Parts: sequence; C-alpha cells; structure tokens
Amino acid sequence: MAGILYLVATPIGNLGDMSPRALEALEAADFIAAEDTRVSLKLLNHFGVKKPLVSYHEHNRASAGQAVLGRLLAGESCALVTDAGMPAISDPGEDLVRLCAQAGVEVTAVPGGCALVCALALSGLPTGRFTFEGFLSVNRKERRERLESLKGEERTMVFYEAPHKLVNTLEDLCETFGGDRPVALCRELTKLHEETVRTTLSQAAERYRETPPKGEFVLVVAGAAPRKEETVSLEEAAALVRRRREEGLKMKEAVREVADLTGVNKNELYAAALKG
Repeated sequence: MAGILYLVATPIGNLGDMSPRALEALEAADFIAAEDTRVSLKLLNHFGVKKPLVSYHEHNRASAGQAVLGRLLAGESCALVTDAGMPAISDPGEDLVRLCAQAGVEVTAVPGGCALVCALALSGLPTGRFTFEGFLSVNRKERRERLESLKGEERTMVFYEAPHKLVNTLEDLCETFGGDRPVALCRELTKLHEETVRTTLSQAAERYRETPPKGEFVLVVAGAAPRKEETVSLEEAAALVRRRREEGLKMKEAVREVADLTGVNKNELYAAALKG
C-alpha cells in the first residue's frame, strides 16, 4: 500500500505560527522533502523533530520527484515543506503533487502560513475575486508583456517581488496600469519589521527610489475599473442588420452577427429589421 504525501505549511516568519497539526504531520512522516535542507533543519531542530531530510527544489524537481514518488509507492510517507509558507503554491511542489495524483498516491494538505493570503487580508482592497501572478520575469520585455496581458484585469492582482527588483517592477506597473492605481505593499510579513504601505503605484515607485527596499514584498494591486457596457437600441441594431444585408449577408446571418455584437434579442431584432 502506498504512503501519503503531506503538504505541510511552515511559518513565513514567526515560528509561533507553526501549528500542532503541522508538527504531528512532520512526526508521522517517514522522511521530509525540503526546498533547502539547511533552512528546514533549523526549523526541525527548533521543534525537536528528528526525521531524515531529502532535497526537493526547482533545479532537481524531475529526478528528486521520481525518487520521492518511488518511496511513496513503496509504502513510506513524506512531508513536503518549503523554506516558508505553503508547498505547491508558486513552488515546484506542484509537480510532485501532479506525479502523486497520476500514480494514485494520497495527498493531504496541512494548512498554515501563506504570504498571499496574509497580504490580501491586509491590503484593504477587494478580496472576493483576485488573481495570483507570483513572481514576474526578470527579463524586462517578458515582464512588460505579462503586465500588458493584465491591463484590463478587473480582479485584484497579487505579485511576489524581491527587494532588488521592486523599483523596476513598480515603474513597469505604473507604465502599464497608470500611476494612480491603488497598491498595498506588504513587507516582511509576520516578522519583526512587518510593514504594509497602502498608496498608489507612482507614489510607491517614488518612495522606494529614495529609500532602498529591504525584505521580501507582496504587492496587492487594485484591478481595472469595470468596463461600461455600451447599450444599443433595438432600432440602431436593426439599422445595422440592414447595412449588413446591403453588404451581401443573408438575413439570418446578419441578425446572428449583430445580435452577438450588441446583445439584442435575435427574435426581436429579426422582426424589427423586417419592419424597416
């Protein structure tokens, strides 16, 4: 019988956020797969957990994933941890979960700290609908193309960013979304110097050009204003159908095209176009 893969969330800063259930899962596992074994060893030592550690990270995910899966299929259980936060979220652990799902290995999550969720809650921006974009590319062309694709996004957007890239990213955000777009910049969440700055993109760029940023950031950016739907009257839509007819379309084709374009009811549009 196959073992279980436990996705164990670890504190994103404050060790007091480690849950009793997370410690139980670490104790129950036969071994622990860690993003950085040195970082995880400090955490385990702090809580007195003694378990074998194996390395699983971005650069060895293919080979290490197969090795972990092999042990799971042989009956061992594994706890997957990252340096901080929830495994498999903007993290190579997603590949291991996929492997387990394909192989029929049980996967269970032990929730806990997640910078994405904390920043959303602190932002003061709408949280009912949002999109998580993770880290943007270090390549400026690719970064701008990605942002351009989000230009009309109406949901709140969440990005992770490193301090040395922050100013360039803020400048690109300003250029794409406009400097007056609201943003919350959450820094060093749950740590001693935790800070949330609620401002606009242009003011944020100016602030951090003058004061070099320190610590890891989560940027929560307001979505675009909802687009106003242009309403077309039945008479205007019928006139458009007649113009399409003059261009050579059959009545049904013209009605269907204009109805799709304007949202006017097809039957009503057909009747109105005939009257004209």
